[in-house]
Amino acid sequence: MSEEPFWRVKRLDEMTKQEWEQLCDGCAKCCLVKLEDEETDELIYTDVGCDLLEAGTCRCTDYPNRNKRVPDCIPLTPDNIEDIDWMPPSCAYRRLKEGRGLAWWHPLRSGEYHTVIEAGMSVQGRFTYESDMKGDIEDHEASWPFDDEDELGDEADD
Repeated sequence: MSEEPFWRVKRLDEMTKQEWEQLCDGCAKCCLVKLEDEETDELIYTDVGCDLLEAGTCRCTDYPNRNKRVPDCIPLTPDNIEDIDWMPPSCAYRRLKEGRGLAWWHPLRSGEYHTVIEAGMSVQGRFTYESDMKGDIEDHEASWPFDDEDELGDEADD
């Protein structure tokens, strides 16, 4: 009988730094510019990505210094995850915080990084850089970061 994976037996605040980092599926949805409707407090995702986001890998080109170079960048940590409410439903940190398991396409479950892209969960090929943006940011609203949660597949569904 094999040992349960760390994400099933540990709370987010009990994970090592390495385990914490492994939870990131590399979708880069957190690297998209988000707006908040002042009247409704509704979160609005855009298809505009941070200029540090590498288009091919959907990874930050300066991860260790991202919040120094991009003042609006808020790194997720075990200390602030409870206060972060803007992560998409597919985010592993959010899913585990809410008591759901990882989706079938998450690299820790599939064993393959590319399943994030194959499942349509990545921003790869779906964003423009902030420095290349045409028009007003309000013209770049995107609904796809919040793809139907029912299609994400909880571990309990296996």
